[in-house]
Amino acid sequence: MATEPAFLRTPVSSEKKDKRSEIQTDPRPVTAARVLLIFTLMAAPFAFGAVQSWAWAGLAVMAAVLLILWALGCTQRRVVTIHWSPLYVPAALFLLLGIVQLAGHLTLDPFGTREGLVKFATDMIFFFLAVQLWADASRKAWKRLGLAVVVYAFSISMFAIIQFFTSQGLLYWTLHTQGSVFGPYVNHNDYAGLMEMVVPIGICYALSQLLKSSNQTLLLFGMAGAIASVLLSGSRGGMISVTVEMAILGPLVWRWKGSWGSTRRWRAIGLVSAAGMAALLLAITPDSGWQRLATVAGLVRKPDVTLENRLAVGRDALAEVKDYPWLGTGVGSFAEVFPQYQSFPTNLTWNHAHDDYVEALTETGIVGGVIILSALVLLGWLAFRDLPGRFRSARGWIQLGAALGCCGLLIHSFADFNLRIPANAAWFAFCAALSTMPVVIPAPGEESARHHRPGHIHSSAVQQVRAGT
Repeated sequence: MATEPAFLRTPVSSEKKDKRSEIQTDPRPVTAARVLLIFTLMAAPFAFGAVQSWAWAGLAVMAAVLLILWALGCTQRRVVTIHWSPLYVPAALFLLLGIVQLAGHLTLDPFGTREGLVKFATDMIFFFLAVQLWADASRKAWKRLGLAVVVYAFSISMFAIIQFFTSQGLLYWTLHTQGSVFGPYVNHNDYAGLMEMVVPIGICYALSQLLKSSNQTLLLFGMAGAIASVLLSGSRGGMISVTVEMAILGPLVWRWKGSWGSTRRWRAIGLVSAAGMAALLLAITPDSGWQRLATVAGLVRKPDVTLENRLAVGRDALAEVKDYPWLGTGVGSFAEVFPQYQSFPTNLTWNHAHDDYVEALTETGIVGGVIILSALVLLGWLAFRDLPGRFRSARGWIQLGAALGCCGLLIHSFADFNLRIPANAAWFAFCAALSTMPVVIPAPGEESARHHRPGHIHSSAVQQVRAGT
C-alpha cells in the first residue's frame, strides 16, 4: 500500500505533535538494534578487546546484523530517514583511499590492508548506526543509556580490580600472557583506553541526575571506582588522559553552573567529591602506579616500553614517509614494513608504532594525513558546539561525556595504539557519533528535550533543535 511522502504531509500543531510523540514507539527492529548495539559494544572488550580474528570478525558480523535490523525498522516506519553527519565525508574518503591502495597494488602488505579495511568498515557501520538509532531516541532511551554505561563501567572496573588482587597476573584467572594484564585485556593500556571513554559518559550522566536528586550520589561513587581502576592498572597514558578529561569537565561545569543549579550547592558537591576522590585514590594506588607515572618524566626506569622507545620507533617510522610520501605503505602494513626501517637493537616485536598518528601517517601518507586532520577538526567543532545547551538535558550531558571520551582517547593515542584495538575502536566510533549529534534544547519549563522525529519535523518543531551552525 502506497504511503504519502513525509515532505508532502500536512503540518500539524506543535501541541498535537507533542502528544503524538509521547505515544509513538519505535518499531521493534529499531529497538532491538539499539539494545543489541549497546550489548555488542559492552561484550567486545571481554573477548580480549576483540583483537583475535574470531572476535573482530564477530564484530563485523554483528555490524551487518544491526544494519539489517535498522533497515527493517525503516521498512516498518514506511519512511527512510538518513541523519546526516559531516564526518561521513572524511570517513568515506579514508575508506576509498584504502580501497585504492589495495585495488591499485600500492600496498606493501595486501593481507594487512584487507584486514584493516574490514575493521574500518565495521567501525564506519557502528558510527552510522549510532547516529541513526540515537538521533531521534526518546528521553527515556538516553537515560537508560547513561545508566547502562554507569553500571557497565562500575562492573568491569570491579572485575578488573578483583582480578588484579587475586589472579597473580593471569587473565580470567587461567590464561598466562606475556603482556601486562588488566581486566579483560592483555595489556593494561588497552583497558585504560576503554575506561577513558566510558568514565566521562558515566560521570556526566551521574551529574545530570544529581541535579534532580541528591540520592543519586551512588552513581558518582560507582564512577570513582572506575577511575580508581585506571590508576591501579598503572597505565601512564590512561592516568594522563583521565586527568585531562576531568580538567576539561571541571571548568565547563563551573562556567555554566548558573543556568541550572545554585552556586553554593555545586561548590559543596565539587569540594566533597574532589576530597573524597583524592583520599580514595591515594589510599588504593600502589607504589607501582606512581612509579610508572614517574617514568613519563624519566625519573624512574622500569622494564617496559619506555618513552624513549616510543620516540625511537616514531623517528624510524617517519622515515617511511620519505619513501612513500603521498599514499603511504598501505593500511595495516606497519608490522610488515617497519622492521626494514628499524635502526635500534631490541628483542621486542613492534606490531604498532605506539602512536596512532605516526602509524596512520606512514600507512596512508600525506593524503591520509590530510583526511585524518580534517576529521579531527570536524570532530572537535561538532562535539563542543553549543556547550550551554548540553547542560539542559540528560542527553546533552551524555553527549558532553562522549565528547570528553573522544578527547581522552585521542590524547592517549600519542603514546599508544588504542584505535588499533577493535573493541576500543568501536567504542570510539560510538562516542564520536553521540558527541557530534545536534544538541536538542528543551522547551521552556521542561527538564529535558521532547522526543522528536527527524523527517517529521516542521517549522513549529524546528525551534526545539539547535544544530549549532
